[in-house]
Amino acid sequence: MVDISYQNDVVTALLYGEIDHHIAPKIRNAIDIKCETHRPKMLTLDFSGVTFMDSSGVGLVMGRYRCISLLGGRLEVIHIPENIRKVFSLSGLESLGVLK
Repeated sequence: MVDISYQNDVVTALLYGEIDHHIAPKIRNAIDIKCETHRPKMLTLDFSGVTFMDSSGVGLVMGRYRCISLLGGRLEVIHIPENIRKVFSLSGLESLGVLK
C-alpha cells in the first residue's frame, strides 16, 4: 500500500503492491492528509514497489497533482517500473512533466 514520510518540506509516499480501485482511495486519503497537514513544497510518489496498477493509479497521480498544485507545491513521480511507465505513457501523464 503506502508508507509516507515528511522531511525538509517534502512528503514522500513509497507505494508498494497492487494499486487498484479498492486500494487507491486509501492511498489517496493517507497522502492528502499528510499534505494538508504539512503543506510541503514537493510531493514525491515513489513507485519502486508497485507490482500492478490499473487506471485507478493514473487517477491517483492526477488527483495528487491537482491537490499539491492547489497547496502551492510540486509533484514528482519516481522509480517507475517499466510496466507501470507504459500505463502512464498511454494515459498522457507524461505531458504533466512529473515523471522522472
